[in-house]
Parts: sequence; structure tokens; C-alpha cells
Amino acid sequence: MAEIESGRDDPEVFPSRLAKHKETSVLIIAVFVAGLCSIVYQLLISATSSYFLGDSVKQFSLTIGLYMASMGCGAWLSRFVQFNLIRNFIFLEIGLGFLGGASVPLLYLCYAAFPDAYIYVMISLSLAIGLLIGFEIPLLTRILERYYSLKLNVSNVLSIDYLGALIATLLFPFVLLPFFGTFRSSLIVGLINLGLGVLMLVFFGRKECRSSSSVLAVLNGVTAIVLVILLVAANMLIGLWSQSLYSDRIIFDQQSRYQKIVLTRYADDIRLFLNGNLQFSSRDEYRYHESLVHVPMAASRGHSQILLLGGGDGMAVRELLKYPDVSRITVVDLDPAVTSLARKNPLLRVLNEDAFEDPKVKIVHQDAMRFLQDSVPASYDVILADLPDPNNLSLCRLYSREFFNLVASRLTASGVFVTQSTSPYFARQAFWTIERTLKESDFSQVLPYHVHVPSFGDWGFNLAAKFPVLPDLIRMPDVSTRFLDGELLARLFHFPSDIDRPKREVQVSTLDDPKLMHAYLKGWNYWR
Repeated sequence: MAEIESGRDDPEVFPSRLAKHKETSVLIIAVFVAGLCSIVYQLLISATSSYFLGDSVKQFSLTIGLYMASMGCGAWLSRFVQFNLIRNFIFLEIGLGFLGGASVPLLYLCYAAFPDAYIYVMISLSLAIGLLIGFEIPLLTRILERYYSLKLNVSNVLSIDYLGALIATLLFPFVLLPFFGTFRSSLIVGLINLGLGVLMLVFFGRKECRSSSSVLAVLNGVTAIVLVILLVAANMLIGLWSQSLYSDRIIFDQQSRYQKIVLTRYADDIRLFLNGNLQFSSRDEYRYHESLVHVPMAASRGHSQILLLGGGDGMAVRELLKYPDVSRITVVDLDPAVTSLARKNPLLRVLNEDAFEDPKVKIVHQDAMRFLQDSVPASYDVILADLPDPNNLSLCRLYSREFFNLVASRLTASGVFVTQSTSPYFARQAFWTIERTLKESDFSQVLPYHVHVPSFGDWGFNLAAKFPVLPDLIRMPDVSTRFLDGELLARLFHFPSDIDRPKREVQVSTLDDPKLMHAYLKGWNYWR
């Protein structure tokens, strides 16, 4: 850090060199904290909106754009703050601590009680917090003019501010989100802002805020008490909020590094939700999983090596283990919290019949695309994709032409691939986009099929192979099932006219141009 200018050591005008050093250290800490908190607030509001509304690209873009614009307005307005810079900065931190700290709890409340108003509340919070953040760096820069030349001042402020932003981007995904979740994280960061106000008050209050120091202390203390109460009551508040979103009693609720996991129960109906999206109901999950597994297993000429992408609940593995000629089932699921729940929760263990404990099963916690890139070509007889719906870019790439080409390269010549493909009724265009994308990939044969699952509605799948597969020649394997049989299997490939391939052109979805995500969101949003 640059040395304090030597010409400013007159004890009658400025404090001693030691006092100056302490003051500049506090101000540099303030710059660092300001940079850190500003980024975290953006990430919290963006992530929360992505959880609730989907389409993460839109939510992050909208939030960042609003933040940047309002920060610019705040920076411009800061020119009108002429006097009492430190006092006004402390007031600013109190307001920012309260508004930023309470932002996610307010969004939770709005989503549960006034869902139609959510977007307006989110925009208002982004603008208000961004405006306050816009004041911070200009005020701190002007305060630091007392100690540094313009060249050193600007250099110091910007470098420390950017460092705080870097630390924020590391803390958010690796510490705050997995260990505290969005609700608690916003309160914690709000308290950090208030702590910065206290620090400034302690070091500068007597000299800079003589008449208002007691008012600032009371405001800071009251605001801190409110945030601490919300933090202490977070478990209860989140529980009440979660329960208001689900019709059944919540028996498990966890925010993992990747998603929010909720398990509910009503009588004998166990339901799993990931980020609010239903994954299965125990009353009819067998319809989905028998259709997912037994159709490709019937079409494939070999069963020795099976790759399951997703399927961390263990239900698909349960069905696969019914085949005695299966040698190895490799399950690739990104989130270890899901597979841990499936292995430890007594209710899920009954449903999946302790499938993950079978020695044939190997679990890998890795991104599906990365796993395929690292795997050996032509090594699997059957590949099943039991992945979440493509409601964001990260998931959409797992339904892209590039991903399907990668899958095709990992199949044996007689191997078969199947992917769940959302609902051909609720998201018709999206379903047929997946089918068209598969046809434009390295597969020579694609067969779409669908099944009625009461808790989901009409649900679709796409089977693909590199050899001719005729639906009439697919025979139901000799395995025990609760739903699927030979007669029903043949009917799965028939589509009524209202869910058949649309007359308008269906486009291919690629990594560069994810047409699928737009089709998916448009389809499902129509019904919501």
C-alpha cells in the first residue's frame, strides 16, 4: 500500500501518523467489504429468481443490468453529497444492510403470498440496492483523498474493490450457498454491512459524527437486532414458507450446493422436489421408471454395461437390476446430496429397494457431459438419461446435438440410448425439438414414445440407436412390472394428433443456439 503523503503530518491539522495508518486501514477495509457485499447481493437476487422463475440467463442478465444502471445513477447522485461524508456513508451502510439483508426474505414472502407481484418486487429491490451501492465507492474515494494523491487513491480503491468482488464470487458458490442457503446468506451479508457501519462509527464517530453518533448507533443496533432475529428464526420461517408452497407435509428440506431438495409425505404418497419441480410421486413413479428403463432394454441387443445419467433417487436402478445379464450399472449424478438421501432415507430405501447397495452399482458424482467426455468410446450397451427438464442453459446443453453426438460415440454398435423428454402435451414444441435434435445427431434411428403418469400428466421419451429399430419388433422383456406389459408397450409409440409432431418447423437445439430452452419455457409458462 502506498505510503501516506509526508506533507500531511502536522499534528495541529492531521492526526498522528499512527492514527492516520489506522484510519486508512479502516477505509481500505470498507472498500473491500463494499466490493464483496455488492456482488453477493447481485448473486443472491439472481439465484433466488432463477430458483423461483427458471430461465437463469434471463434472471441473471436482468438483475445485473438493473444493478449496473442503478449503480451508475447512485454514483452520479453522489456528487450532491457535499459535506459529512463519513456520517452519510454510515447512514448508507445501515440502509444497505437492512435492504440487502432483508432482500431474499422479502422475495421469499412475495413468492409465497403475492406471486404475480414477484417480478416487480425483484426489480424494485435490484434498483434500490444498486442505487445505494452506487454511492459507496465515490464516497469512499473522496474520503480517502485526505490521505492519498489522486493517482494512488484511484488505484488503491479500484484494486481493493475488485479484489472484494473476486472473493465474493468464490464465497457465494463454495461457502454461502451450500452451507447457509440464499435466505440466511442475505441476512449474514446484511449484518456484514452493518458491521462496517459500526467500524466506521468507532474510528470516525467522535470526530466526524459528533451530533449524530448516538442516532447512528441506535439505528445500526435496531437494524442489526431485526436481522439477527430473522437469522435466528430462519429455520422456522423457511419451514413455514416451504410448507406454504407444498400441499403435503415436508419431511425433508435441504439446500445442497446445486439445488433445493424437498421430500413431502401425505399418507402413502412420498414426493421428491428439486428446486420446486416434482421428480416423482411414490403412487405412480413405477409408470415413469418402467417406461424409461424397459423400452430401451427391450430394444437393445446387449445389457452388460449400463450408464444412467441422473437417476439419483435409485428408482431406475431398481428396474435395471431386474436383468440378470447386467454386469455393471454406472450412475452419474451431479449432486451427492440426492444419492445420499436415496441411500439413507428409510422411505426412499423402501421405494428403490436399496438399489444403490447392490455391488453391480457404481455411483459417480460428476457432470454428465464431463463424464462422457472422459469415458471410453463404445463402452456401454444402454445409456439412459433421467435428467431434469431443460429449464435453464446448464440443463439445456444435456439435450443439445453436441451432447447427443457424445452419447452416440459412447454406445456400442448395437447399443440404445433413451432420454426423458418432458411432456408432449404441456410442452409439445420442446418434446419434438428433442426428437429433431436427436435425428440431426449421429443416431440413425429415433423413436419417440410417451406414457401417462398421473402426477405428471402425459410424459415423453425419445429412444435412439445407430441401427434400425422397429416398434413392432420390440418385445417386452421377461421381468416383473406393475404397469408395463407387451400389449401396452406397443401403444406407447402412438401419438394422437393433438400431441403429434407440430406442422410448423421444429428446430435443432445446439450448444451455441439452445432453441430447446425457449420452446420449453414457452410451453410450460402457458399452463402456469
